[in-house]
Amino acid sequence: MRTTPSPQSVWSRRHQWARRSAPVAITLVVALFVGCAKDPDEGTPQPMPAPQLPATLASYALPTLPAHFNSAALQAFESTPSDNPITDAGATLGRVLFYDKNLSATRAVSCGSCHHQDHGFADTRKKSKGHTGLSTRRNASHIVNQFYTRRQFWDLRANTLEDQVLMPLQDTVEMGMTLAQVNMRVEGLPYYPLLFEEAFGDSTITSDRIARAVAQFVRSIVSYRTRFDEGEANGFVDYTPMELAGKALFFSQETRCNQCHMTANFFTPGSLNNALDVDYADNGVGERTGDPADNGKFKVPSLRNVEVTGPYMHDGRFLTLEEVVEHYNSGLKPHAYIDDRLTTDMTIGGTPYQLGLTTYEKQALVAFLKTLTDLPLMADPRFSDPFMP
Repeated sequence: MRTTPSPQSVWSRRHQWARRSAPVAITLVVALFVGCAKDPDEGTPQPMPAPQLPATLASYALPTLPAHFNSAALQAFESTPSDNPITDAGATLGRVLFYDKNLSATRAVSCGSCHHQDHGFADTRKKSKGHTGLSTRRNASHIVNQFYTRRQFWDLRANTLEDQVLMPLQDTVEMGMTLAQVNMRVEGLPYYPLLFEEAFGDSTITSDRIARAVAQFVRSIVSYRTRFDEGEANGFVDYTPMELAGKALFFSQETRCNQCHMTANFFTPGSLNNALDVDYADNGVGERTGDPADNGKFKVPSLRNVEVTGPYMHDGRFLTLEEVVEHYNSGLKPHAYIDDRLTTDMTIGGTPYQLGLTTYEKQALVAFLKTLTDLPLMADPRFSDPFMP
């Protein structure tokens, strides 16, 4: 009867193998490089270094979150499936897959190419660049605190994170692969068999396991160490007068900001029409459902790390937070299905509610939003690119 080794014991054995078999490893990498022409794609082979991983498994378990995360309103959205809990070995495998450019047809991009750690796991471009250099259709959303989110993408087309992570791989612009090709690529890379064995008990590589591992890694990317989080614990004694004024505005009936960006995660789990256009070139959820009432609806992102996740909106039209605030201050467009929280009479499709803030009030809102930046997360080595020297 086969006994499944513990992740730590396999991890130790992998490092022993690596030390004792350096010449074999080099041979495998060379063979991989030479043999890449047998792949069922036309990508130019590129030699890839092996991922640099710690000798001891890093911990990816969700941390104990501050007390203000414990509201029933937020806990109701916890979305980690019972059959795919975060494990250290699973998230480690997911990290490698997330950053591995071999998973794109031309070996030019990875998931991490559009979700940069130092930008809150978002992209600095309005539209990301796919594996051939073509632009994607929409701005790349940031991906923190995804354990609170079920539906994925701007148009909510993926029901779960496990569904979502396989879609960019198969998108012709983004990564240009089929799942069969992805499996073949992963099977041909010498560093994966033991990573899969550590995560799942044996080295079998499947699309389902790839999805589960990447989802574990993404769910482990948690933002909870901002100045706002510190302020919730110490009474905001370190906030400046302007930041305090912005906080008061954000949570006021005057601006209604917190009616769409709710809870300690500053989000809404669904989608809404936020009055960007009179006529939408991209109808978002409405394009997917065919229901006119969904036209112009897009997923409401969390505002955590919003200081560094620009450009903003589904099409990246706003380059700065100042532009975003001005949109809600004076730029709302009339639309038959504008969200009721953005209208003067609180009815869907009503007259847009322009805030009419002073210059100081707009600056104060921006100052408050910048207190939602999680600097420790953006420097955490557990979430960095393991292929970088």
